Amino acid sequence: MELSDFLEVSLLMDYYKNLLSDKQKEYMIEHFEQDLSLSEIAKEHDVSRQAVYDNIRRGIKILKDYEKKIGFYKREQEIKKNLLKLREEFTPEKLEEIIESIDL
Repeated sequence: MELSDFLEVSLLMDYYKNLLSDKQKEYMIEHFEQDLSLSEIAKEHDVSRQAVYDNIRRGIKILKDYEKKIGFYKREQEIKKNLLKLREEFTPEKLEEIIESIDL
């Protein structure tokens, strides 16, 4: 897994990890947040490395599906981009534009 993919999964976990199954969430936290290898996780839970791998792969797919459907991360990135732009060239009109562009 490339660093950019690893970072994406880590960020999506911040938003959606509580929507995963207990086993997926536990394995993914151990792998992505505690930096344990698949073998270490498998040994800890007395399961095969393949079982850990399969659960993590399914978890990643689920996280990406949630982001595709719900889009919290994308929305937050758009708001941040607009705020950075506003900081560069602030006017009350631009502030109003950003406020109006946010659907609540």
